[in-house]
Amino acid sequence: MKCAAGVPSGGGRLMPGDEGLLDRVVDWLPKTLVFKRVASWTLVPLWARLTPVKPLPGGPHLSFQHGDNVQCMMNLIMPLKVKSPIGRAEAALAIAQNKDAIFAGLNNVGTVHFARFVIVGDNICMFSVYDGDFTNYIRDFIATIGSVFNAVVELVEGGDDVIPCEENVEAFIQWVHERDLYQVPDTATDFLRDQEALNGEGAVSGNDDLTLLPRKLVLQLRANANVSLGSGYRAYPGFSVAQVRKQLGLGW
Repeated sequence: MKCAAGVPSGGGRLMPGDEGLLDRVVDWLPKTLVFKRVASWTLVPLWARLTPVKPLPGGPHLSFQHGDNVQCMMNLIMPLKVKSPIGRAEAALAIAQNKDAIFAGLNNVGTVHFARFVIVGDNICMFSVYDGDFTNYIRDFIATIGSVFNAVVELVEGGDDVIPCEENVEAFIQWVHERDLYQVPDTATDFLRDQEALNGEGAVSGNDDLTLLPRKLVLQLRANANVSLGSGYRAYPGFSVAQVRKQLGLGW
């Protein structure tokens, strides 16, 4: 028997957060390595067959706000044809031999804050931060140094389809866009909104509690194995508090 105050007739008090043994097991099981492995091998492929998910497009989200079009990120991941230390060495050599021309081209574009090339696994990657429109950025870049960048693109899977880059500008822009990482929105649940919009769904899903690791999130990260988490931190160097107080004559 239990009275209205929640105290059992035997004298023990039931706390609202108390969980039984079964509840604790259910909460603990998904955290185990065995469960994660089994789910990855069996459950997730089954979900993927029952609920096909399209990869989301790369690059920043379109925005009409001027502040959102400043310091945009490009995270270009290009899988190498030769997946070995030799292939990675060839990529490093192509960048080293053409670095000055590539940097001159980026400088001529005029909207690039910084750019760098990185080898991650068997991928040659170009990470850059630029202002304005992605399409204009790539078009200006490839129109300036397309003939030089061919040395890099010819080492990459699918690169032969757009070489020479300077003569296939529109195709090259699409090629880059397909290899640019999808950027997860800063508001995490918008990740699910993007997928619904891609599927032509107008309704808002109720399964948005990311602490529960929803199925939609798992499936989207299966379709987009590599993503950029948010639009990143963006700022310009400013004045310190000490400098401001000094200029205002306030002292300490």
